[in-house]
Amino acid sequence: MSIRSNIVLHRDDPDKDPLTGHVKVTRADWLNMARDVLVNEGAGEVKILSLSRHMGVSRSSFYWYFKDRADLQAALLDEWETRNTAQIVTHCEMLSNTITHALCNFFRCFVDISKFDRGLDFAVREWSRRNASIRLRVDNADCDRIAAVTRCFVRHGYGAGDADARARIVYFMQLGYHALEVHEDMATRLSRLEPYIKAFTGQEPDADAVRTLLRDLENMD
Repeated sequence: MSIRSNIVLHRDDPDKDPLTGHVKVTRADWLNMARDVLVNEGAGEVKILSLSRHMGVSRSSFYWYFKDRADLQAALLDEWETRNTAQIVTHCEMLSNTITHALCNFFRCFVDISKFDRGLDFAVREWSRRNASIRLRVDNADCDRIAAVTRCFVRHGYGAGDADARARIVYFMQLGYHALEVHEDMATRLSRLEPYIKAFTGQEPDADAVRTLLRDLENMD
């Protein structure tokens, strides 16, 4: 799969501070390009020389920002955790009046592409199939995410075992939507929101929380 053509380097973005001296790209440029290659071509193609060619710069500039390829890979994993795992945990910890409200907060991570990078998540998972240390990091991230959803259920009166089971159903269903590349328009998916919540919680959904989520999504369009 080819590199996306919409990567805008720092030097080409008029909204960013101009670069000075002989600097042509920033650390963020290297990281953004590496992330794009990871998502579109796989971890094996995240190489210093190929990245420098994509950006039209000398690979020597890489070493202003990273010690080596392993340092870049570590930065990619840190970004993945910040963009995805931390977002899920943060949204699960938001104040909520009902379990429906809590789950709507969780779902916001996945319907707002600025909060959860689906492509990055599954690129890292694919990478982990060939690297035991990354597999451990993915497993730990899943545990953290599931624990965050579990705490939502516990806060709203569910027993520990029940909360754990329901959290796993919610979380793995959400990942399954992405893994199976379900072709379903957003209107259809959101029309199923209340039945899903009833199945996940065993309760009638909080209509106010659902309406708030739907209104917020409309305002994002």
